[in-house]
Amino acid sequence: MAIGKSLAGKVAVVTGASSGIGRESAKLFAEAGARVVVGYNKGVDRANAVLASLPGSGHKAMRLPLEDTAQIKKVAAAVREEFGRADILVNSAGFTRMVPHHDLEALDDELIDQVLTANVRGPFATIRAFVPLLKASGDGVIVNISSGAAEHGTGSSIIYGASKAALNTMSMALARVLGPEIRVVVVAPGMVHTGFVPGRTEEMMAKAAAATPLKRAIEPEDVALAVISCVTHLTHTTGSIISVDAGRHL
Repeated sequence: MAIGKSLAGKVAVVTGASSGIGRESAKLFAEAGARVVVGYNKGVDRANAVLASLPGSGHKAMRLPLEDTAQIKKVAAAVREEFGRADILVNSAGFTRMVPHHDLEALDDELIDQVLTANVRGPFATIRAFVPLLKASGDGVIVNISSGAAEHGTGSSIIYGASKAALNTMSMALARVLGPEIRVVVVAPGMVHTGFVPGRTEEMMAKAAAATPLKRAIEPEDVALAVISCVTHLTHTTGSIISVDAGRHL
């Protein structure tokens, strides 16, 4: 059995691919031979830079805003038209803002709605739009990027952890109804060494890493390796949550 499984001929759609976990996942898929749709929202320049860096050919950047279901449907139609298929969907895009958990007034309705739209409704709308293509693949895989905050009630804000818990539950339900043609797997990282959370400092990330049994920072590529493994190697896994947290849950 080959350790590095080829994804030649496959098409991978990655939301939030202009930075962080999405960017690193896009690179690994391209290195494995897949054509990649680099999904982005506001980071068009970053997305084009990622596109230019990908090995292979046939990749494309497409705007996939999580709050705009009509645009998501248009992108799914464009992927069908231009690629003729979609085999892999990674929901890596998300949104949060740091709010101290004790400050209930600071967690206002507008922020709650923004987080739930980005982290719950957006991934569901994207899955809903791409399911016909993924089913036609016959071996489709959806990987949803969650967080250890879903399990522990921790994270950048109360609503962030709650939104990721909703994503976990939604993923289990989808795994049940989309099989056998599509597998659905959740990758749940701990605190990843990125700029995803505004206001989170290097000191905070170093402290979080030191508190884990492995005492090491989680880099975006560490999470991306788990993402591609869900596609290439964990072929009998669906509805499961894969932790990439340096043992933080212990």
